[in-house]
Amino acid sequence: MLYQNRLSGVNLRELNKTHTNLAKLQAGYVGAQFWSVYVLCSAQNKDAVRLTLEQIDIVKRMCNSYEELEFVTNSQGISDSRRIACLIGIEGGHSIDSSLAALRMYYDLGVRYMTLTHSCNTPWSESSSKGRHNFYPGVTGLTPFGQEVVKEMNRLGMMIDLSHTSYSTAKAALIMSKAPVIFSHSSAFSICNHSRNVPDDILQQLKKNKGIIMVTFSADILACGREVVNVSTLADHFDHIKKIAGSESIGIGGDYDGVERFPKGLEDVSKYPSLIEELLRRGWSETELKGVLRENFLRVFREVENVRNINGLTGVGESEIPQEVVQNSCRLDLRNPLLQTASSFGFPSVAGPFSPTLVILSYLILYYEP
Repeated sequence: MLYQNRLSGVNLRELNKTHTNLAKLQAGYVGAQFWSVYVLCSAQNKDAVRLTLEQIDIVKRMCNSYEELEFVTNSQGISDSRRIACLIGIEGGHSIDSSLAALRMYYDLGVRYMTLTHSCNTPWSESSSKGRHNFYPGVTGLTPFGQEVVKEMNRLGMMIDLSHTSYSTAKAALIMSKAPVIFSHSSAFSICNHSRNVPDDILQQLKKNKGIIMVTFSADILACGREVVNVSTLADHFDHIKKIAGSESIGIGGDYDGVERFPKGLEDVSKYPSLIEELLRRGWSETELKGVLRENFLRVFREVENVRNINGLTGVGESEIPQEVVQNSCRLDLRNPLLQTASSFGFPSVAGPFSPTLVILSYLILYYEP
């Protein structure tokens, strides 16, 4: 939905053309919501940082504009809130423009997770969808600078999100990270062999890491082209991940308003109880479901904060990506500024017009009352 960042043009109490509005969130018993600040991969090496800042601004203004919402930045804030707790995540490492300083500033603004890649490689990490864009095709897994990004996220207390990353990137990040990681919106590769889904050996590694996979509701990722996609299709992914990694490794990552197609019976965020009914029917215990809906994510968030508290006093990351890796017309080489041509200033960009979306809904935690 394109509102060009104008909150005055939309009322979340009356909005009916989306999967999410305030009434639907309340009907779905949503207790906390991550709002994804997402910018297109085509903004990489251009104005991704500015666009990301504008998205952060719109989320914070939105969450402060409605009495039903409350902006929070820590696990205790989720536990204490009696409204719908709002948190911010960045979906795509291209938003930091290969800068640890930009990463730190995002944290100061309230960002609490970052997806290492979206559907494009960055100069330091490989995407599971690397063929969709032509950015940095030679990158495999995490480069040395990518490892520094992981270390700095651990030091800050920012959750590392491995959805959209390649197998090699996910494996390397799981080895590198001292804190639990998340897959914010992925499902089981063994049920649907989509590149966005997580193979069993990575699920086993995730269990050892004590992280979670927040199962997505995107029909294309759940069903691999099958026409019939329903609540049972989604529940099959939950059952498989439980078998491989345990129920304690599972959360919910709906991705509503992030994609268009969802299972029948799960058309919007008000329908979450339908999934719980199906899992109860399949024999899931109330304790397991309380974990899936809330406690598993809070455990991960608290442990990420604990790692920060233990290691946060260590040296701030000051590594820089090699200039030759990221050299382009939009980046000034401060080592040799005289080589920059002043005549380039003021000329229009060759890029086409771009209207950033208001926000993209991603993943959430739900209250659960047995």
